[in-house]
Amino acid sequence: MSLLPKGLVELTAPIPPSRYASEDLLPTPLSARTWNLWHFASLWVGMSVCIPTYMLAAALIQAGLSWQVSLAAILIGNAVTLVPMLLNGHAGTRFGIPFPVFLRAAFGPRGAHLPALLRGAVASGWFGIQTWVGGLAIHEILSILWPGWVQLGGDWQFMGFGLPQYLGFLIFWLMNLYFVWNGTESIKWLETLSAPLLIVAGFALFWWAMVKAGGISAMFSGATALGGAQPFSFALFLPWVTAMVGFWATLALNIPDFTRFARSQRDQAAGQALGLLTTMPLFAFLGVAVTSATVSIYGEAIWNPVTLTARITAELKSPVLGVLVLVVLLVATLTTNIAANIVAPANAIANLAPRRITTRAGGLIAAAVGIVILPWKLLDSYQAWLITYSGLLGAVGGVIVCDYVVVRRGQLALPDLYAEGGAYWYDAGINRRAMMALGAGVVTALVGLLHPALSFLFNGAWFSAAIVAFVVYAILMRPSLAPAAVIPELK
Repeated sequence: MSLLPKGLVELTAPIPPSRYASEDLLPTPLSARTWNLWHFASLWVGMSVCIPTYMLAAALIQAGLSWQVSLAAILIGNAVTLVPMLLNGHAGTRFGIPFPVFLRAAFGPRGAHLPALLRGAVASGWFGIQTWVGGLAIHEILSILWPGWVQLGGDWQFMGFGLPQYLGFLIFWLMNLYFVWNGTESIKWLETLSAPLLIVAGFALFWWAMVKAGGISAMFSGATALGGAQPFSFALFLPWVTAMVGFWATLALNIPDFTRFARSQRDQAAGQALGLLTTMPLFAFLGVAVTSATVSIYGEAIWNPVTLTARITAELKSPVLGVLVLVVLLVATLTTNIAANIVAPANAIANLAPRRITTRAGGLIAAAVGIVILPWKLLDSYQAWLITYSGLLGAVGGVIVCDYVVVRRGQLALPDLYAEGGAYWYDAGINRRAMMALGAGVVTALVGLLHPALSFLFNGAWFSAAIVAFVVYAILMRPSLAPAAVIPELK
């Protein structure tokens, strides 16, 4: 193993055969680390510019926050998420390892399965949600192109939706499978190409709303009708900041799956900060502004851009325009879904049996789970879903950040991550101290459900779980603060 000039580590000898090694999980060779700053910025533009982001402020405003406070919560949530994201991303860039392998340093090769599957499970849930939203866009496109589409299935309904909606869901699910089958690199070109187009499309919609409403002041005159009439309350603000952290808490963990391809630490850090901290708040603002304008234009708030596009298309009698806009929304949802919601569960499932399960097979299994969990029902419990799983992932984040930054100080014995009986084998492949810290973090968040006086623990689930897991792990691992490592510490 050698330390290269940029602080990147590359193996100088092959990893010995092991049940924990496979071609998909081995360190990325330096020759394949080609992602630059703009690739990472484009990745985040592609993931952030999607229908759920556009509608993100809706839930906050309807809960009682003003639109200004809602946007502040989104920005703060993303800024908080960026911290563990860059720290975990550092490991991926330096050692070229994916998330499940990175987990082995803290949890052990066998213990890593639990946090990897926790991350994979919530990603599968989000995959289902995004696929359902994309399917609705396909439903609208086909309704424009073929009016008889909406008549398919007659009056048959299941859980409130008819056959056309479910067929749209299935079509978009199959489109996702194409990229799952061909690997994550197959979506990179689409992310890079679509990023500027998605931003232009967002501003085009903003321009239409401003002109139609009669100017900026008239555009925001309907903002008070969106909701958010309650006075500012920290008790209301905190759970929604937690929910915004939870929105990308998934990527904050498995970001090594992407940064393992980075050319340098600067590329991954600057690219992520540039893409995430600008695009998410900006696109959420566009959603607020355009929806506010719909109150002035139509007399009602239309949060869903798919519904709004269908209405504009009918008014202008321009099916070409409607199809074009919906295709842009479809591409936005597709790039988000593959990058954010398939890579992590695919690697997590492959990590269960690297010799028998490939990441392609893992991705197919994750896509199947995305159907089984009934994603159209998950949308009914949006905030509870985000807060609950952010608590679980906050505890995982607390453990791995503490392990990499405090315990190991950025040093890993790379071959031992794949070795049975190596430096990270612990007790039969499981670090019980990491499991205890993980459990302590999760329990702390759940204690907030027991009494109103402790509700802040659950409302701030990500924070309480991460902090407790971090501190407990640091205390339990104190005897191990001089880990085995074979590379010098960077200065």
